[in-house]
Amino acid sequence: MPNYQLSHLKELESESIFVLREVAAQFENPVILFSGGKDSILMTYLAVKAFYPARVPFPLLHIDTGHNFQETLDYRDMLVEKYGLRLIVGSVQEAIDRGEIAEEKGFNASRNNLQTHVLLQAMEQGKFDAAMGGGAGMKKKRVPKNVFLPSR
Repeated sequence: MPNYQLSHLKELESESIFVLREVAAQFENPVILFSGGKDSILMTYLAVKAFYPARVPFPLLHIDTGHNFQETLDYRDMLVEKYGLRLIVGSVQEAIDRGEIAEEKGFNASRNNLQTHVLLQAMEQGKFDAAMGGGAGMKKKRVPKNVFLPSR
């Protein structure tokens, strides 16, 4: 007699796919936050799997700090091309150039905190009503209140 119990990883995958489908069904304009890190790449692959053979019904939103490794951008672009995904890119450098935000100076200067302004601006411009993401930025609660935070 076959064993129909799911492994722990299969259960997590199944739950994640369920959540992605529920977000697509219950929100009008959701988005996946895409940093190019392992969490957002996994979410993208899960979204592809959740909606296969149809296209993923929401775009990826990448907030580019201007300090990304070229390999990260190349991989992002390959993923978008391979699966026919829609990609929206918000640029920290463009916001600096427009005078909307000021770049930090000094030894510990970082563009990480500057991403919040660009993220909020992109969320407003895109009229997104839900955002899905994971990773370090989410754990530090540096995200707007309408971002979906999956339980762990």
